[in-house]
Amino acid sequence: MVHEMSRGPDPEELKAQSILHIQDVYKSYGDNMILDDIDLSIAPGEFCAVVGPSGCGKSTLLRLILGQEGTTSGRVLLNGRPIGHPDMDRGIVYQKYSLFPNMSAMENILMGHKLRMWPWQWRARGKELTQKAMVFLGRAGMENHAHKHPHQLSGGQQQRVAVIQALFSRPKILLMDEPFSALDPGAREDMQMFLLELWEESRLTIFFVTHDLEEAAYLGTRLVALSQYYSDERGEMASEQNGAKVVVDMRLRDVGTAAAPDVKSTAAFGELIQNIRRDAFEPGYRQHAKDFSLTHPHSFRTPSSYEGGRQNT
Repeated sequence: MVHEMSRGPDPEELKAQSILHIQDVYKSYGDNMILDDIDLSIAPGEFCAVVGPSGCGKSTLLRLILGQEGTTSGRVLLNGRPIGHPDMDRGIVYQKYSLFPNMSAMENILMGHKLRMWPWQWRARGKELTQKAMVFLGRAGMENHAHKHPHQLSGGQQQRVAVIQALFSRPKILLMDEPFSALDPGAREDMQMFLLELWEESRLTIFFVTHDLEEAAYLGTRLVALSQYYSDERGEMASEQNGAKVVVDMRLRDVGTAAAPDVKSTAAFGELIQNIRRDAFEPGYRQHAKDFSLTHPHSFRTPSSYEGGRQNT
């Protein structure tokens, strides 16, 4: 791919500061372009919430970070090193409750540590880790469910265990693929609060994919919107077959700072939702690639030569 000079911060400097660095990433399946030149650099401790229209490639991007799939071209780096096959550095929570059905809640939470230890190490530390896991379960209001199996738990309870399981293993980055979408509204709001509480304490880096724009704007310190609805120098005919680009990348709040519980009821929050929905979700509104809302301090682009030359401001 031919590129112009980068727009925004120097990618090499960002790479040195970031836990996750994605540059010039394209992903296609045959002739079907899914991701079209994705640039994204995420600092340690960020809660990066990712939204976009159905079919725009949100989950595809997550799978590239997880290592389930490879890029067509471009690079995905974790702590400066190319992403390999899935490993313990990347925790994952899916929409479906990814628990071992033959294990109790406690056994599921401890499994990550147990798999990494020799038997003699587990004998030395097993009691300590079990006590720590019980503290997590207690904070989730589930201390009385530690020995129950997944089929004995509600959907919300299973997802709490899945989140604790992922956090307890202390991955370098936690990937979450629409983890609350199967829950009813009340359980979903409880899980949002629970996740924010754990994140504020752990300062873990989170890459959170959701179809719910309000959820993304509430949870994230940073909001990234992917969309196939844009125009560029290739013209109108090409725009009907676009792969998704990052069309919005903004800082919502400082790293480590959670949203106030009542922020969703403010006029500013409502205006934010309206603007992002227009820029990323409406097929009839196709802003030009040079006008994307890339205002986050770490947002950068290495645009293809067909995109025009005007610098974003």
